[in-house]
Amino acid sequence: MKLSVQQMMSTANAVIDTVSVHDALQYHCDPEIKFIDLRDDAEREREGKIPGALHATRSFLEFYADPAMPMHNPIFSSGSKLIVFCASGGRSTLAAKTLLDMGVSNVNNMAGGFAAWREADGPIERL
Repeated sequence: MKLSVQQMMSTANAVIDTVSVHDALQYHCDPEIKFIDLRDDAEREREGKIPGALHATRSFLEFYADPAMPMHNPIFSSGSKLIVFCASGGRSTLAAKTLLDMGVSNVNNMAGGFAAWREADGPIERL
């Protein structure tokens, strides 16, 4: 059966945890909570980044998250609360579901992505 992106998003939203950008702003100061930036290099260069966020492009996410892979980043198995985000929330919704499917239970999606962060006057570093 073919699934549309809309169907995939609905399925993901039914099972993932989502935090508002306002909650994410409060969490940003907590060293136990890690932000994961899924945007590609061009987006980050153009828009800047959330200070302290780990850059893990969506295209390699599964390889970063899987402890059996050479590209594994220990942040994904650290037990820390993870907040994933992309430009507007679509890719990060699907990424949060993927991570959940891979056994990363402490993952949250930031609603509205980097655009919402910028609109809420969240801190941004330029590259």
